[in-house]
Amino acid sequence: MKSFRTEIENPIVEKDIIELERKIQLFKEGKVDEEKFRSLRLARGIYGQRQFGVQMIRIKLPFGRVTSEQLHRISDVSDEYSKGRLHITTRQDIQIHYVSLDRTPELWAELEKSDITIREACGNAVRNVTASETAGIDPNEPFDVSPYAEATFKFFLRNPICQEMGRKFKISFSGTDEDTALSFMHDLGFIAKVKNGVRGFKVMLAGGLGSQPRHADVAYEFLETDKIIPFIEGVLRIYDRHCERANRAKARLKYLLKDIGMEAFLTLVEEETKALSNHVFPIDTAAYDQPVVLPEVEVPNVTLSNPAAYDQWRKSNVFAQKQDGLYAIGLKILLGDFYTDKARLLADLVDKYAGSEIRLTLRQDILIRHVREELLPFFYTELEKLGFIDLGYNSAHDVTACPGTDTCNLGIASSTGIAKKLEEVLKEEYPQYVNNKDIAIKISGCMNACGQHNMAQIGFQGMSVKAGELIAPALQVLLGGGVLGNGQGRFSDKVIKIPSKRGPEALRLLLNDFEANSSAGESFLAYYDRQEKIYFYDLLKPLSDTTNLTQDDFIDWGHDEAYIKAIGVGECAGVVIDLVATLFFETEEKLDNAAESIKLGQYADSIYHTYTSIINAAKALLIAEGVKTNTQTGIVKDFDINFIDKGVVSLKSSFADFVYQIKNNEPTEEFAKKYLEEAKSFYKQLDEFRAKALVHENE
Repeated sequence: MKSFRTEIENPIVEKDIIELERKIQLFKEGKVDEEKFRSLRLARGIYGQRQFGVQMIRIKLPFGRVTSEQLHRISDVSDEYSKGRLHITTRQDIQIHYVSLDRTPELWAELEKSDITIREACGNAVRNVTASETAGIDPNEPFDVSPYAEATFKFFLRNPICQEMGRKFKISFSGTDEDTALSFMHDLGFIAKVKNGVRGFKVMLAGGLGSQPRHADVAYEFLETDKIIPFIEGVLRIYDRHCERANRAKARLKYLLKDIGMEAFLTLVEEETKALSNHVFPIDTAAYDQPVVLPEVEVPNVTLSNPAAYDQWRKSNVFAQKQDGLYAIGLKILLGDFYTDKARLLADLVDKYAGSEIRLTLRQDILIRHVREELLPFFYTELEKLGFIDLGYNSAHDVTACPGTDTCNLGIASSTGIAKKLEEVLKEEYPQYVNNKDIAIKISGCMNACGQHNMAQIGFQGMSVKAGELIAPALQVLLGGGVLGNGQGRFSDKVIKIPSKRGPEALRLLLNDFEANSSAGESFLAYYDRQEKIYFYDLLKPLSDTTNLTQDDFIDWGHDEAYIKAIGVGECAGVVIDLVATLFFETEEKLDNAAESIKLGQYADSIYHTYTSIINAAKALLIAEGVKTNTQTGIVKDFDINFIDKGVVSLKSSFADFVYQIKNNEPTEEFAKKYLEEAKSFYKQLDEFRAKALVHENE
């Protein structure tokens, strides 16, 4: 086994990477169940592709910040382990594709040299913490949310309370009431506020997209900044304990809150207060409060060959920062895809002439920050060489799309192919929309909504449609979604399903009708509300006819062969099939982790490791008896009924009282040690019981 000891300075990271390599080897030897291994690798940012034998690696970049050094490192890794293409996601991550599983530990080690992680970029964990890409430079922001997003990312990375939840958990930070980080569709969304001179956040809880989008509720109109980490921890503890686990479709926080209500949920969170290691958690913002310091450089002489084009670009893609004399430049990146040769040149450009960092955006673009006004003509000429001056940053021309059937197992129809075509239509036929910020066009390849189609003014979702005995790629057209601001938003209506090849004509009909019949200054959403859904159904209905399909309609965008509907096993939420032996093995690992955390003085972590070991062991026995184990609270209740009440397992109290010591005690060293010893004794009983049961089964 290759050691990364000489390469990684952080011993925790080093251990993590070596453990990944060890588990890969055990998996290849058949000693780790395939489904359980999937869960492990997903928690390390390794996602199985649609193509056999290769992986997608998701690089976790909190609030989309990437330094010049990091962009060079990511480019080097992509060239070495992949094909030199970088893909920006709608969660401000970067993905690289076609990576061999065997090389992922080595790849991870290379990234960590520049403080870049892939840990918990996928799987049932806290995903990348997103934020407004304009955080720190927006003239309208009450304060920079970047340090709060960073602190949240750091606090919950590798935190035992959020490693094996029922499903993924998403958090965002919006810098202003414009809510550019989309708080209303997150599990937890924060909007910056100042009250009586005190910094805080409006807190949105339990939003989500997917097949059944849910608008987040307001948990707090104002919560001080030093209380957000404890609140998030409390929410995660309750979600972990009460969330559905057997039915993946119901495993998100939005379903739990819908079932029990906000008041009951917040009461449960409040009851966790005693168990928290921090009742307040002040966040140091000093690194972000400093004035912007830029390198002293001579302004290069530039002759603009087309001053009119430069003026258009400046109007479309450049805006003034709150810092006097500084500007930000938006780069419109088609489908979020760019390549390492240009990435390195971009990194060098911003390192020498700007703030030495970029921010990735939620619309799969790049934002350059801290550019002096006198350098704008120079930046224009340099970006033109790289092909990064397309007009329409953050506008109707800026179409968002997930990878769809290109690489994703869940893709039903091509999202990237239709997105490219729609951008062509917009550029060639509707140039008047190049600076239109009123309409967002978003596309997803399936109902999971990674392309955020169901919160767009105009959205498309990949589907299929039957035409006789044949199946053709199709698009569900959705209309009427959008961000309203200050935590308010709306989800799109499903209007009609059409064959995919008619998507461009659908867009033409919608835009032509809007231009012909809207009132002066009327927004698209206002127009949609005035005309109502049935009007648009009738408008698009001729496109839904499948009796007149041509051969071309059976070939999806970007493909040469006839469409085949092929959906693999989705990995977005880390589907896991639990085996009793695997659960017992994991219980031992968790007990070891608890003991190690005590040695490190991390008592709250130790207590949570102990808690999960107890739940795991109890779950194993319940599964062996054929009892459903949908939630942790259900496990506790059913273990009492099936094992404690019947005298099969002996405890000094009920199982519930034994387990829930976690929320009734402060995270002290004394309690951490006591809880661990009791858990070891409990596990020994269960292990002996299981061993006897196996002997009996084999007789």
